[in-house]
Amino acid sequence: MNDHADHPQAIIDHLQARATRHETPCGEGRMVWHLWDESGGTAPVAVLFHGGAGSWRHWIRTIPALLPAWRVLVPDLPGLGESDMPPEPDDADAIAAVVADGIDRIIGPETSYDVVGFSFGGTMAACVGALRGKRVRSVTIIGSSGVGALGSQVKLEKVRHLEGQERWDTHRVNLSRLMIADPDKIDDLAVVIQDWNTVRSRLRTPQISRSGAIMRAIDRLQSPLNGMWGEFDAPANPKGPERVETLRKHKPDADIRLIPKTGHWAAYESPDFVNPALLDMLGRTRPKS
Repeated sequence: MNDHADHPQAIIDHLQARATRHETPCGEGRMVWHLWDESGGTAPVAVLFHGGAGSWRHWIRTIPALLPAWRVLVPDLPGLGESDMPPEPDDADAIAAVVADGIDRIIGPETSYDVVGFSFGGTMAACVGALRGKRVRSVTIIGSSGVGALGSQVKLEKVRHLEGQERWDTHRVNLSRLMIADPDKIDDLAVVIQDWNTVRSRLRTPQISRSGAIMRAIDRLQSPLNGMWGEFDAPANPKGPERVETLRKHKPDADIRLIPKTGHWAAYESPDFVNPALLDMLGRTRPKS
């Protein structure tokens, strides 16, 4: 499928239609998941956690790259996308417990899996990895805050009251400030995803990301750790290289990579780098057939 030939919503709908939808308990409501499986249930499972103010759509350029070698399970995290708010307290460990229980319900409590998290999703990946121990084969974090010194506060413009072209243009401004370093990579699909995600964002994820939960969880991991940061990751201070070096010092055995000339939403902006790197990282802990 050619991203440039299809309407953005058609691209989203086409990929979503290939998945099976699942719902698991979350607070007083439900958590929504999508499972892509082109292996007939035989491939190992990779669980992808999106970023703050996001949804499964953050992974739109990663999911197809993992198929059919992997079963790809992607939630809308609690309080984001289609999923309802988590129960109180809404701290990282409590939310991770809801998420980990949801995974158990969908793939079974004995099935091992890898977790991959972008930004706030990196906190979820680390916390789920710490919670489930050796059952989690590997933990990969991409563009995650909370590693090393606190990152920069990126000023975003309010969009919910805007309409039409003004709303569209403001999303592009916000994407350029926070998510994507190269303005030429901010295409219509990125704006459509940003708009859908922003409208449905209710959980205050920045506070959770900066709470220190990710490093506490990383210290408890029993599985290999991988990481990636964009060189020009806006929330990091002073950008991606510091995060890479901090984690390398903290976890010398981790595979940590810097993505050149790339911003925060690296999986979207630089899929030609991120997807092969992720497949390489996941391949090292992939079960032998």
